[in-house]
Amino acid sequence: MEWFSNLLLLLCPLMMIFCMKGMGGYKHHHSHSSNDMDIKISKLELENEELRKEINSLSAKVQKDL
Repeated sequence: MEWFSNLLLLLCPLMMIFCMKGMGGYKHHHSHSSNDMDIKISKLELENEELRKEINSLSAKVQKDL
């Protein structure tokens, strides 16, 4: 029965290799290009700045009402 436990021990890494290959391996994590990420970051920075301005204007209104 020792051969059976050794067989199971060897099957684990082999199954992991096949599973990772079936999922696409590590390519899935690098699907976005650097340029796409730069564009997304720029859009988020602009949106963040707009939201900060809106928060400041709302804070000023609240201060005036007090």
